[in-house]
Formats: sequence, C-alpha cells, structure tokens
Amino acid sequence: MKWNGNEVILEKETFLLALLEERQYALGKIAVELNGEIVPKSRYAEVIIQNKDIIEVVSFVGGG
Repeated sequence: MKWNGNEVILEKETFLLALLEERQYALGKIAVELNGEIVPKSRYAEVIIQNKDIIEVVSFVGGG
C-alpha cells in the first residue's frame, strides 16, 4: 500500500483503525483519504486495508 506517499508492505489485510492506532495518530485530529475518497471516522473500525490501497492522512494543527 502507499501511506502518505511511502510504499508500505502489509503482512495481511488489516483494519484502518488498527493501522492508525499502531502509528499513534490522534484520531480526533486527522482526516483519512482512501483511494481518493474521504473515510468517515465512524467507519475506521470497519474499513479493511489491502496492499493495493493508497492512504493519505492529514493532521490538523492549531497555531496563530
């Protein structure tokens, strides 16, 4: 799969939520695009990721 532009090999299909937690993302402060489509937060636990997928994760940060 591609994760934020980097090639990553998955050992097996896995859930999006598991990948996000493994990479320690703050789930309330991100948006996830899977193969060009925004994934609603309510679906993170049910979306299965495969090696053919392209994922982009955008983190929201505050500033002034």
